[in-house]
Amino acid sequence: MQFLSDNHGCVGWNGEMAGRICAYDWSQTELGHIDHWPRSLSSTVQLMLASPLPMVMLWGRLGYMIYNDAYSVFAGGRHPYLLGSPVELGWPEVADFNRHVVDTCLAGGTLSYRSKELELLRDGIPEQVWMDLYYSPVADDEGRPGGVMAMVVETTAHVISERRRQAAEDAYRADNERVRLALNAGALIGSFVWDLEADVLSGDERFARTFSYPAEYELANLPSYIAESRIHPDDLSWVRERVEQAVKTGAPYNAEYRVMRPDGSYLWVLASGCCEFNEKGRAFRFPGVLIDIHERKTAEESLLKFTRNLEERVANEVGARLAAEEQLRQSQKLEAIGGLTGGVAHDFNNLLQVIAGNLHLLARHEPDNANVQRRVKASIAAVERGAKLSSQLLAFARRQPLSPAVCDPRKIFDGLEELMQRALGETIQINVNIVDEPWRLHVDRNQLENAILNLAINARDAMRGEGTIDLSAENIALDRQFCAGKGIVAGDYVRVAVQDTGSGMSPEVLAQAFEPFFTTKADGQGTGLGLSMVFGFVKQSGGHIEMSSVPGEGTRVQMYFPRSLRALPGETALPTAHQRGGHETVLVVEDNEAVRVSVVELLREEGYQVLTASNGDIAMQMLLEGLVVDLIFTDVVMPGLIKSSDLAAWAKVQNPQVAVLFTSGHTRDIISRNHQLSPDTHLLSKPYGPEALTQMVRAVLNG
Repeated sequence: MQFLSDNHGCVGWNGEMAGRICAYDWSQTELGHIDHWPRSLSSTVQLMLASPLPMVMLWGRLGYMIYNDAYSVFAGGRHPYLLGSPVELGWPEVADFNRHVVDTCLAGGTLSYRSKELELLRDGIPEQVWMDLYYSPVADDEGRPGGVMAMVVETTAHVISERRRQAAEDAYRADNERVRLALNAGALIGSFVWDLEADVLSGDERFARTFSYPAEYELANLPSYIAESRIHPDDLSWVRERVEQAVKTGAPYNAEYRVMRPDGSYLWVLASGCCEFNEKGRAFRFPGVLIDIHERKTAEESLLKFTRNLEERVANEVGARLAAEEQLRQSQKLEAIGGLTGGVAHDFNNLLQVIAGNLHLLARHEPDNANVQRRVKASIAAVERGAKLSSQLLAFARRQPLSPAVCDPRKIFDGLEELMQRALGETIQINVNIVDEPWRLHVDRNQLENAILNLAINARDAMRGEGTIDLSAENIALDRQFCAGKGIVAGDYVRVAVQDTGSGMSPEVLAQAFEPFFTTKADGQGTGLGLSMVFGFVKQSGGHIEMSSVPGEGTRVQMYFPRSLRALPGETALPTAHQRGGHETVLVVEDNEAVRVSVVELLREEGYQVLTASNGDIAMQMLLEGLVVDLIFTDVVMPGLIKSSDLAAWAKVQNPQVAVLFTSGHTRDIISRNHQLSPDTHLLSKPYGPEALTQMVRAVLNG
């Protein structure tokens, strides 16, 4: 360790990796204790630590990995457990490639690759990357190749940039082709060159005639302000924006606008060109052409009957701005509630899990004690109410993990009608109306059914138990005007509506209907979270919800979900009867001791072999030391360097893969993106009962 005892002013010799290398137990590897390392190895490690480039040493036939601070950033979630690992275990998805590298360099050869394309797992997801790679042998004290020095420079951003540049060049060539076609078609009405430094135009006679230049102006010296003054005032800002973008980025310039004729009417033209730059990268010349598109634009305007005047446009802009401001206020309110809810949900649901787990165990141990069974049943019902309250808060704050899938609205409605009739009672008439060919949705089906049922129960209460509820679904195309300020984009949607004939709401009550904990019911008859949960679910699913109501006439709630063009998945198999566990080995990773103890007992009663770890660091150490398990059952949020997602990433690259089941009271988006789970991610939300636990474990193992 002497060679790293003093940094002598070199930051790398006293950085994070220097400390980790000194602290690592190398005696467990072929390198032996660090104090007995060969001089050549110590010197090479110092050279590597001082380098700002990502570098990694692969020592020996197995390629034990020693790397610097820059490489630790490149390694991402695999750091720090790559340190001291054989390279084929550390990067299993490119094991064959690295084996070839080690064999070649230990034989005295060198390798280099420019923009080498590889597929690496990042956050457990395969990703295409490009890298410059340089490999050379490192001599041991006898002068023979003892290891491999690798320099890694990721060029993914450069490769993508080059592809975009090529696409821009292709677009530019396409623009030139359009110009040639226009020339052949006789639609060209002028060409020009704009001298950017002098701010003057030179053009042909057709260009001067199009912009009504007075006869005294020379074609080689046409002031640009005259041409600009002929552009329609409504189009001027747009034209300037397109010009500025072309001058700033070099992108092809295409702008459609109106030019005033001598008689005061306007002619639609397409201006097309591209800015040229000098050797210093400064824009100096802008050639282009004008094409007559008046007939096409006139036909479009007649077809669309586009007659919006200036006052209407100003009113729409003001309305959109006010809607956007209101949406921002709601977003800030949601963010504050979401931060508070997410912080409490994890610990709250852990407490509920401890209570529920022990209650279920007590019920199993006292099956013949009627008093125990009655009290346990009442206590579990209270736990379920607490879990529902936490779930509703997370749903409103858009932090509830969803499992969206492509589904047909008709199948959802077929199953809902009977369920709603049983839940609402015979005094409620339910009318279901759905279009013959509804568009597909990409939503969490269970949460959508819960949302509709929540709205139906609210409707029943508003009608005092008697009346009619209309449930409908229809295809609808939303335009930009409707979507402005609502947080959605124009396009195709499926509108799901629930309408009642109840007492309705006043404007004051309607304005607060989606507020959390707001309710008009008497104390103890509602939490005020039903509509809030529906609101949060719809927004988290990328949709929009609106409510209209008239006192004495009823209420209508409309939910808009984006249309999905993906194909429907295969039919899901019906759930099978409860199966006891076999002799599989389950590793339970849970930092809460009380939760861990109850889970272990439940799983062992089912016949599983159960091992435990109190955090991800301990679990990963056990797995790397050769522990063989069939399933990793891990809490999502735990202390330590190794995250639950790191355990899942490790499990995916094993052969065969190791099954992973997550559990959490709040995932904090560690295993999801925007709180949406991928199809291959399995989550058991806390609190859960024995049946849910055993069924989920069995399903993941069978899968």
